[in-house]
Amino acid sequence: MRLFIIAFFFLATAFKSAIPNPQSAIHPPTLKLALLKYAGGGDWYNDVNSLKNLAKFCNDNLRTNFDVTDYATVEPGSADIFNYPIVYATGHGNMLFTDLEARNMRAYLEGGGFLILNDDYGLDPFVRPAMKKVFPELDFVELPFSHPIYHQKYEFRNGMPKIHEHDGKPAQGFGLLWQGRLVCFYNFETDLGDGWDDVHNDPQELRQKALQMGANIVQYVFGQ
Repeated sequence: MRLFIIAFFFLATAFKSAIPNPQSAIHPPTLKLALLKYAGGGDWYNDVNSLKNLAKFCNDNLRTNFDVTDYATVEPGSADIFNYPIVYATGHGNMLFTDLEARNMRAYLEGGGFLILNDDYGLDPFVRPAMKKVFPELDFVELPFSHPIYHQKYEFRNGMPKIHEHDGKPAQGFGLLWQGRLVCFYNFETDLGDGWDDVHNDPQELRQKALQMGANIVQYVFGQ
């Protein structure tokens, strides 16, 4: 656990110091985003370009040094998950964690990792019990509009931007707070991941808002 925290510190340092320069093209990426491959039958593999597009947007606007050519795929019970400061999970259907996977996810999040959950419409009934298995003592709480995650490089004074209409409900941002620290951010009824992707023919204004909110999440994670 302690080794993971130390490694995470160095990744955060790399994030803050990755300032573009004329020779930046020859420097290999120091960070990579990860996609969670979970069991249960849900389409965890959805939105194949989302993480690559978010990585490029963050590199261009936050001075990060993410790999924009690819992302990692990690399973919730694997030790590999500890190599990535941010893990993203999306889908429309069922999400299940075994007891071992739930313990491993908890260790990852307690040790400094961060989980972004994206409701791609239909995930909500499954993601809540899945995360309850990881943190039985915690419930998702809606983050107030004043929460710092909405006020990083980009200002979202009214909270989550609405990217996609599903059931006509307002966009919401929920979080799991462990010992006062936000360890998981769950966007509901908006679908940031589709906004990050480039296959949905979203208006450029909506895609920009989705990417800006994604960049805010990334900046918040490294600033905690």
